[in-house]
Amino acid sequence: MMNKILSILCPLAFLFACNAPQPESTTTLAKADSLAHAFILTDGHVDLPYRMKVRNFRITREYLDFTEMTEQGNFDFERARKGGLDAPFMSIYIPAALQKTPGVSKQLADSLIDMVEALAENYPDKFIVAKSPDDVETAFAANKVALPMGMENGSPIEEDIANVQHFYDRGVRYITLTHSKVNNICDSSYDTTRTWNGLSPFGEQVVKEMNRVGIMVDVSHISDSAFYDVMALTDVPVIASHSSCRFYTPGFERNMNDDMLQVLKKNGGVIQINFGSTFIDSTSQIERTKARRAFNTYMEENELEATDSLRKAFFDAYYETHPDFFSDVSVVADHIDHVAQLIGVDHVGFGSDFDGVGDSLPTDLKDVSQYPNLILELLDRGYSEEDIEKICYKNVWRVWKAVEKAAES
Repeated sequence: MMNKILSILCPLAFLFACNAPQPESTTTLAKADSLAHAFILTDGHVDLPYRMKVRNFRITREYLDFTEMTEQGNFDFERARKGGLDAPFMSIYIPAALQKTPGVSKQLADSLIDMVEALAENYPDKFIVAKSPDDVETAFAANKVALPMGMENGSPIEEDIANVQHFYDRGVRYITLTHSKVNNICDSSYDTTRTWNGLSPFGEQVVKEMNRVGIMVDVSHISDSAFYDVMALTDVPVIASHSSCRFYTPGFERNMNDDMLQVLKKNGGVIQINFGSTFIDSTSQIERTKARRAFNTYMEENELEATDSLRKAFFDAYYETHPDFFSDVSVVADHIDHVAQLIGVDHVGFGSDFDGVGDSLPTDLKDVSQYPNLILELLDRGYSEEDIEKICYKNVWRVWKAVEKAAES
């Protein structure tokens, strides 16, 4: 009504009123930002260690200073502080290809852990390696970013069950049992060979040993049959550190279906929603498949060699005419909604996969500075501050502490 009156009395005033930021929106965004900083904000999966490794970055000021904003990637201290991120689980990612050579996976895992430790040692005023919720809370009180660790792919365990204890001692607090290929623990959601049709006999030992020493079992990446085997075997709640809902991506086994979510609820576990566009949006999956085909055709027709600059230029141009190439922050909130409505807000969290999903991040969630945009979306949908606090960290804390307690007993 007020806008109509303004339009009658003063068209120019109406123009300004339309273009000016709306007070209620500004206030809500400010509130979202304040909550992101008031609560401990944890993210189940950030691929910074492997990003450092493959780019041959050294953790010294001479090469790349992660205390300042970096041009590449999705994470650094400055952006983490801006977005309110307090406890990103550093992914100790092990490519499936390394499984072919004994010893190589374990060697890489140890080297990536060394890099996380070095980051904290080189910048003790900014980072702390965290091995427990208490460690994270200590870092939070000191305005530092805590660096808990999770290992993505259980292949570094190799065939030695004692390596479960080894990685616990090194600070790993969850293990994703496999990645893109079957390993000696279980089948992968991406691999159709179904070697074990679930967990292998050794995989059953691994799950039990993880329960015993106090490492959370991560069911992301594993096949459906492996998931059900884990849930029948584990004595404690589990996490899916960076998965989304298959409800929105039918046929995409990498995500969890509704029955699996119901089983997760009975277990007391938590799914941490992956932000990648192809994880949350079937339309984006289709558009990206089309784009890859178009890019390959373009390169062949013009007899060009693929380079990063050509690829980026092509996909930037493609996006201009195909807006569904990226999803957006509201779809991430849709996945959180789906979990909350189906099994309750106590079973969902954030698992972005920052630095792990390349250029597929949705609009308004491009890096770790933008968590307030997602919190704003949740507030607009009626989530309470108590709900936001659970999603930010309390749900994961409940699982982590339950696993700790079971191991102590």
